[in-house]
Order: sequence, then C-alpha cells, then structure tokens
Amino acid sequence: SSFQPCSRHGIGRSVVSGLKWANEKYERFLQRRFPRFYVIYHTFMRGFRLLFQDGKEVRRIVARMLSERIEHQNLPYRDMEKIRLVRRDLIKAIPLVILSIPPFANYVVFILMYLYPRQLLIRHFWTPQQLVEFQGVYHAQRAQHHWAIVKGMESTSTSVQDSRLKSRLTELCSKVRSGVHPVVSDVHAVRTLFSGPPLGIKRMYADQMRHLCALLFLTPRLPGFWIGRRLNSHAFELMQLDRAIVRLGLHQLNDAELREACYVRGLNPDSLSPGQCREWLTQWIQFSTHLKESETSLYLHCMVLLTVNFPKHPSH
Repeated sequence: SSFQPCSRHGIGRSVVSGLKWANEKYERFLQRRFPRFYVIYHTFMRGFRLLFQDGKEVRRIVARMLSERIEHQNLPYRDMEKIRLVRRDLIKAIPLVILSIPPFANYVVFILMYLYPRQLLIRHFWTPQQLVEFQGVYHAQRAQHHWAIVKGMESTSTSVQDSRLKSRLTELCSKVRSGVHPVVSDVHAVRTLFSGPPLGIKRMYADQMRHLCALLFLTPRLPGFWIGRRLNSHAFELMQLDRAIVRLGLHQLNDAELREACYVRGLNPDSLSPGQCREWLTQWIQFSTHLKESETSLYLHCMVLLTVNFPKHPSH
C-alpha cells in the first residue's frame, strides 16, 4: 500500500517534467522560426503567470484582513496598492471575458487583442516597451484636460465672495498658466474653496467634474451625481495610499514603485530621474497628508496644479 502513493508521485513528476521539456522545446522552435510570434506568445504566457500570482497575493491579503480584522485603510502600502491594481485590471478585463463566451469567439478575441493591445489588454500582457508607450499615450490624453481644469478654476473665482481668497485663487491659476510650478503653501492658501462652494465635489459644475475624470482615467459618460461619487471614492483611496506611504517610509520605495506612484497621481515620470520623482513625491506627500476627507476636490485639482509645470522652478 505504501508503494502506490510513491509510484503515483513518481508518475506525476515524470508527467510534469515531460510537459516542461515539451514546452521548452516548443518555445525554442517558435523563437527560431517565428521570432515575432514568439514575443507575443512569451508575453502572453508571462502575463498569465503574473495574473495568477497577483490573484493568489490578493487572496492572501484578504484572508489576513478577515482573520486579523484589519481595515483597508490600515493595510501596508504594498498590500493596499496590490488590491487597487488588481481591481482595476479585473474591471478592464470584464469586456474581453464577455466577448470570449460565444463558441469559437476566442479566435476573434485573439486577433482583436493583437490589433488593439492597449484598449483590450491589461498591463500583464504588455511588453516592457508597450508599457512605457501606452502610459505615454494615456498621459497625453489626460494632459489634454489640464488647461480646461485650470480655466474652470479661474472662471469659478468670479463667484468667490471673499476678496482675499478670490485674489489668491486667481494668482495661483495665473502662476500655473505662466509656467511656474507652485509651492504647497500657494495651494493651502485657497484650500477652503474646495470643501464647499464653489469647487467642492458636490458643488462644482458637471463639466469641471468630467474634465477631472480624465485625471483618474474614469469615463465621463455618466450622470453628474454618479461622476461625483466616483471621483470622491477614487481620490479618497489615493489619499489613503499616501498615508500608507508615510507609514512605510518614502525611502523604502524602489525606482519602479516611485515612478508608478508619481504616474498614478498625475505626473508623467518618463523624462524624470529617480531623484526628481522622489523630490516631487515628497512634496506631494507633504501636501496630501494634511488634507481632510472632505477635501478630495482639492486633491484632484492638485493633480494638475502640482504636476503640469514640474520640474520647473517653484514660485517664491
């Protein structure tokens, strides 16, 4: 009886090693005879492995939250960021999964994925070159809304009753439009305008909210009240992540994590050094950790105010 389990294990190992050998031989054949297809094949296989690892990691995090009764906002930074990324990837993958349901549709889906990788695939299935390229495309789309957001702030200043606040908001917008990178104190001087009227999430015009959607890569094609709720929840999630970075220590982030953190908060790190990314993120954390939950609108507007002219010299 003790012989059977051993022999089963032996057969199982033989099958696994045989499949591994056959897969390696197939990959070498593709690499030699069809190098372009091999790149796609290798990227897809690697993507599925990474996606599976992420799924296991999130399951482990959720299990720990339940067993130790940890609230989401108290998670370590990397755990919180992993959940955010996986949730975003799953939402993007849903349309592709639905398209794959009909019989033989998977062949059409594969062609679509090859032709439209940025629109249909999640980051796991992009090559490193595509990751840089696509992030650049998305940032360019986001940047198209920057000046509309600043202009919206300027036009709103006419309805500000307090002359001192009105003057400071106008001055802040003028600095940004003239190419000056503002300092945090410039922003804090007008922060009360972003909690209630006229620039609070629940008080601003729908057009301004739709421009803000582009900063977080959210669809603007929803009713105004729904857009406001989504902007508020996404901004608050980033505020919680900022506090998690403080708990971890900014110096603990590696270069890739630094660049991703800057990108998510509105800054394109492509032409920046790790030192410049760290400098900007330090300034951002100093600003954001003083914000209240009711100041998500200010947080979102600063994804333009504190990014659009960086790394130019700040105002004094």
